[in-house]
Amino acid sequence: MRAFPFPDPGKPDLRSPTRYLLWLARGQRGTLALGILYGSVWTVALALIPYALGRAVDQGIVARDSGRLLYWAAVLVGLTIVQAGSSVLRHRMAVSNWMQAAFRSAQLVGHKVTRSGDALPQKFSTGEVVSTTASDAMRIGEIFDVSARLAGSIVGYLVVSVLVFGISWQLGLVVLLGVPLCGALLLFVIKPLQARQREQREAAGKMTALGADTVAGLRVLRGIGGEHIFVQRYRERSRETQLAGNQVAYSLADLDAVQVLIVGVFSIAFTWVGALQAVGGQIEAGQLVALYGFAVFLVSPIRNASDAVSRFIRAHVGARKIINVLSTPSAVSDDDPRRPAPDGPSALVDSTTGVAVQPGGMTGIVSADPAASAGLARRLGRFEDENLRAAPVRWGRIPLHLAPLAEVRSRIVVSDVEPQLFTGTLREELDPAGRHDDAAILAAIDVASVDDVFDGLEDGLDDEVAEKGRGFSGGQRQRLALARAVLTEAEVLVLIEPTSAVDAHTEARIAANLHARRGTDPGRTTVVVTASPLMLGAMDTVLFLDGGRLAATGTHHELLATVPAYRAVVIRGADLDGDLGADRGTGVGTGRGEETDSVTSGRST
Repeated sequence: MRAFPFPDPGKPDLRSPTRYLLWLARGQRGTLALGILYGSVWTVALALIPYALGRAVDQGIVARDSGRLLYWAAVLVGLTIVQAGSSVLRHRMAVSNWMQAAFRSAQLVGHKVTRSGDALPQKFSTGEVVSTTASDAMRIGEIFDVSARLAGSIVGYLVVSVLVFGISWQLGLVVLLGVPLCGALLLFVIKPLQARQREQREAAGKMTALGADTVAGLRVLRGIGGEHIFVQRYRERSRETQLAGNQVAYSLADLDAVQVLIVGVFSIAFTWVGALQAVGGQIEAGQLVALYGFAVFLVSPIRNASDAVSRFIRAHVGARKIINVLSTPSAVSDDDPRRPAPDGPSALVDSTTGVAVQPGGMTGIVSADPAASAGLARRLGRFEDENLRAAPVRWGRIPLHLAPLAEVRSRIVVSDVEPQLFTGTLREELDPAGRHDDAAILAAIDVASVDDVFDGLEDGLDDEVAEKGRGFSGGQRQRLALARAVLTEAEVLVLIEPTSAVDAHTEARIAANLHARRGTDPGRTTVVVTASPLMLGAMDTVLFLDGGRLAATGTHHELLATVPAYRAVVIRGADLDGDLGADRGTGVGTGRGEETDSVTSGRST
C-alpha cells in the first residue's frame, strides 16, 4: 500500500463531481487495475465452482468413475485455494484504493485550508470544512473500495453466461438478459435514495458546523449565559438531521426489500426452468446442480451492482461538497507573475496607512482603532492579495503580493490574537517541522515565560496536548503560541496582542526576554501590535495610527509626552489591564482575551 500523505496530491479536475472522481481514479490506476484483476480472478474462481461440481456429479458419481471424481474434486480444491488467495489480495487492494482516494481528497482540502487565507472562513464555517474532510472524503473512498468487486462481478456474470449457454441456450438468454434487467429495476428505488441522501448530508453538515462553532465559543457562551440558546438550535438541527436520516433509512429498506424480491424471483424462475429441462431429459443431473449453483452465484453481481450505484451516489454528493471547498478562490496565490524576493532583510512599507517598518529591531503598532492595527498586521503578512493589488505593501523594491508565496510564508510569520493548538506532543506543537533540538525549544519556552506549563508536565516535551489545547488556560495557550512563533526564527515576526491574557509581571518578563532574543539581532524584525505599556516600553520604535493613517513615530516615552491621542489609547489599555487583574485566574472572558491567568504551577483545570 502507498504511504500517506502524498508528496504531491496533484491538481484536481473540479469541473464536475464525476470528473473529480475520474481524476482520482487516474491517480491510483495501478492499484485500481490490481484490484480489478484480483477481483476478477476471485469471482471467476467462485463462478467455476458450480461448473466443476456439476461435472463431478455427471462424470464421477453418475458415471461411477472414481478417477474423474477425484480429478474434479482436485479441481474444486484448487479453485477454493485460488478463491481464498485472490480474496485476500482483492481486499487489500480495495482498502488501499479506498484510503488513497479518501486521503488524497483530505490532503487537498488541508492544503486548501492552509493556502486560502481568509477565503474559506468567509464562505464556510469551521464545522463545514471539518465535516467535508472527515465525512465526505471517506464517502468518496467507498466507490473505489467497491470497484474491484463490481469489476469482478461483471467478469463473473459474463463467464457464467457462457457456461450456461453451453448447457442450455434458453437459460443462457435468461441469464444474459435477466441480470441486467434486474439491475435496471433497482434504479427506480435508487433515484429517490440519491435525493434523500443529499438532503441528509446537507442537514448533517449544518449540524456538525453548528456543533463545532458552539464548542469553539463555549466559554464565551457560558460567560453570558447563552448556552440554552445554542442548545435549542443544536436540538433543532439534530432533529432535522434525524428526520432526513429516517427518510434515507426508508429508501435503504425499500432498496434491500426490492433486492430480495427481484433476486428471489429471478433465482426461482431460473431454477424452475432448469428443473423442467432436467425432468424433460434436456439436461443432465449434474448440469442441474451446476445451474442451481449459478443461480446462487448470480445473486452477487446484482447486489454488487446495486451497492456500487448506492455508493456512487454517496461519493457523488461528497465530491460535490469537496469541489465547493476546493473551487473557492484563494485569498492569496502565485497566479500573478512572480518577482524575486529581496535578498536580505528589507523594509515593509504599507501604502494604506503610510507605515514603514524598517528591518531589524522591535517595532510597536498602536491604533485608536484596534481594527486598523490588526488590518495592518494582516497586510504585512499578506493574507489577502486582492486588497494588496489595490493598495500594495512594498517589500524592499517589490510589491509584497508579487513575491513567491512560499518565500513570504517562510520569512514573514504572523501570530494571530487567537492562537490555535492541535493534538500531539508538546514538542510537535512547538516545533512542527522538527528543526530544533530540545535546548532550542526550551530557550523559546523561556522567552515566552511558559516554564510553569513545562514544569507541570509529567513527560515534559513528550507530554500529549489535548485537542485545541483545552488542558491549558487561555494565558498558557497564548504563551505556548508565542514560543512556537519565536521558534520559527522568522526574518519578520508579527505578533498581534501576544500578552493580552497574562498578568503584568509575566508580561514584563516576556517583553524583556523577547527584546533580548530578537531586538538585538539586525537580521530579525519584530512587529508587535499592542496597546500594553509594558510591551510598548520594550519597543525600539512605536508607530501610532489615528484614523487609519500613521500619525506619529517615536519611542513609547516620547509619544506619551508629546501625543495626547496616543497617551489616551495607552492609558485606556493600562486601565483595561487593571480591570483584567481582578479577573485573572477566574477563567472569565474579557475584552482583550479569552481568559487571563497568573503564572501557576502545572496545567489549569
